[in-house]
Amino acid sequence: MAAKHTLLILFVVFLLGSAYPTGKLGLNDTIPPILFGSLRMAVVFICLIPFFKIQRIDKKYIIPLIGFSLCFGVAVNMFLYLSINASSILAPITIGAQLSIPFGIILSSIFLNEKISYKKWILIMISFFGIVILAFDPKVIEEIIGSLLICGMAFFYGLSQVFSRYLKELDVKFTNTIMSFTGFVILIILSAIFEGNTFQTIKNISLGSWFTVLYAGAIISLLGHLMMFYLYKFYPLDMVLPFYALFPVFGLILTFFIFGEIPSLITVIGGIIVITSVFFAQKMR
Repeated sequence: MAAKHTLLILFVVFLLGSAYPTGKLGLNDTIPPILFGSLRMAVVFICLIPFFKIQRIDKKYIIPLIGFSLCFGVAVNMFLYLSINASSILAPITIGAQLSIPFGIILSSIFLNEKISYKKWILIMISFFGIVILAFDPKVIEEIIGSLLICGMAFFYGLSQVFSRYLKELDVKFTNTIMSFTGFVILIILSAIFEGNTFQTIKNISLGSWFTVLYAGAIISLLGHLMMFYLYKFYPLDMVLPFYALFPVFGLILTFFIFGEIPSLITVIGGIIVITSVFFAQKMR
C-alpha cells in the first residue's frame, strides 16, 4: 500500500475511534443518548439530500433496505449512545464494538451462505473469549449494562452489513439517505417517548454539544466512509478491512487524553486478544 494511502486509512480509523470519546463529551453535556443518535442521522441526511435522486427500486430490495435502515440508522445509533451514556469508562465498550466483525461473519454465513473456514471459526471464538476476559474487570462488572448494550450495537452493525450486501447494486447515496432519514425520524420519536421534552432539549443544546453532533454526522459518518470507499478503488477488501482493528487503539488513546482514563491490565489483555483475533479474521478472506 502506498504511503499516502496508508496515512489516509490510518486517519479513517482515527475518525472511527474518536466516535466514543467525542460522543461521551456530547452526552456529558446537554444531549440525552437517543436524541444524540437522532441528531447524528439528521446531519447525515441533510448532507446527503442534495445528492439524492428519487428512483423506483425492484421489490427484491425493499425488505433489505428496510432492514438496513432499521439496523444501521436506528439500532446501531441507539445502542451505541445508550452504551456510552451508561458507562463511566470507555475502554471496554470501545473494544467490545469490535464484536461487530465476528457477528457480521457469523450472520453472513447464516443469511448469505458464505463459508467460514475452521481457522476463522477459531479466531471468532478467540475474539469472544477476549470479551469474556474483559468481563472479569471489576469496573466492567459494575457497569455491565454498558457492555451488554455495546454487544447489541455490534450485533446490529453486523446484521446491517448483511442487509447492505443485498443492496450493493443500488447507489450508496440513495440507500444511505433513506437509512439516515429513517434513523432520524424513528429515533426522535423514541426520544420524545422515553427521554421527554425533546424540542426543549434541542433548544438548550450548547454550542460545544452541537459540534460533537456535527462531528459525528458529517466527519465520522460521511467523510470517514467516503475516504474508505475511495481506498476500495485501489485496494481489495482484505487489504483495507484489517485496519479497522486499529480503531479501538485510537479510541483508547483519545480517551486517555480527553478523560485521563487508563485501561486496567485485564482490559489491556482482553483488548489485545479481541483486536488481534479480529485483525486476522478480517485478513482471512
